[in-house]
Amino acid sequence: MQLAIPYMHFRGGSSKGLFFLKKDLPEDENLRNQYLIAAIEGTTQGDNRQIDGLGGGSSLSSKIAIVSPSSIPEADLDYFFVQVQIGKGKVSTLQTCGNMLAGVLPFAIESGIFKANSPTTSARISMVNTGGICEVVVQTPDYQVQYNGNTKIDGVVGTSAPIICNYLETVGATCGALLPTRNSIDTILGIEATCIDNGMPVVIMRASDFGLNGYESISELEQNESLKQKIETIRLIAGEKMQLGDVSQQTIPKMCLIAPPIQGGVVHTRMFIPHVVHEAIGVLAAVSVATACILPESITKNIAHFTENSSFFSIEHPSGEFTVNLEYSTNNQDVVIKSSGVIRTARLISRGEVYISI
Repeated sequence: MQLAIPYMHFRGGSSKGLFFLKKDLPEDENLRNQYLIAAIEGTTQGDNRQIDGLGGGSSLSSKIAIVSPSSIPEADLDYFFVQVQIGKGKVSTLQTCGNMLAGVLPFAIESGIFKANSPTTSARISMVNTGGICEVVVQTPDYQVQYNGNTKIDGVVGTSAPIICNYLETVGATCGALLPTRNSIDTILGIEATCIDNGMPVVIMRASDFGLNGYESISELEQNESLKQKIETIRLIAGEKMQLGDVSQQTIPKMCLIAPPIQGGVVHTRMFIPHVVHEAIGVLAAVSVATACILPESITKNIAHFTENSSFFSIEHPSGEFTVNLEYSTNNQDVVIKSSGVIRTARLISRGEVYISI
């Protein structure tokens, strides 16, 4: 016997995943997770191919958003993010996803739980996993979500209507502090690193310290087993230092190698998320990397290139660049982050019922 659950499939930013209304899923956490794993992979045992489910065999397409009217007065909608760990029959819920966030308001409007205005609709979205609120603005002429437009984001073919995301209160969202180790630079296994959390816990390191130039292809890095093993060992130690505990079964912190920019941006990146190399860079990972660039003594010193007092930071990645708008102030060595803004796009791909066997 198969169970049918209403869903919508959205591309959000450079990710893709399933969107569910909270009311359509079990309240019991373990049972809910079984349903979600089955929806993505077709089995709760785990399948790297995800051949019997709606996942795409990639971490970027094994994502889930659970949406509901907000339970707090400061927000309009609650967004809970679930990452299915490919082939493991497990999920991770410690982090959030800024790409999938771009689809939350369109999904809420399409689902009828949030009323559209015209020509735009805005909502304050609570990121349940990590805390913090994002103010999202969607194009809704004639009270309908507009998906077509001229906005191009790297990592996505073609153009779409812009979705403006202004992140509020993201500093230390997961780790409790912007610099959870209280150091601008830590040395782990002989490698200097900046451990930072402005919406996403990230460990930033110089590519040159690993004997790399930082511009290697994704396949080159994926095939470098000794590199991946060292980065994972550093990640496990950094997780403890960042107050995250044992992260061996978690997808945070993300690991980032940096090099000087080559495309007119601020800094060039290669992200490990955490065990495979990202084809681009995650939204909140980009926000954390951009934030590191304005810290006077972070690992980005003498690598990042930007104009003093600039608020726009172009973060280069394998597919192009990602621009972050940071509103901040400085007082001697202290940096105060007021908000972090990005532009994303989204598209509704399908809607209906996903059938699962539990």
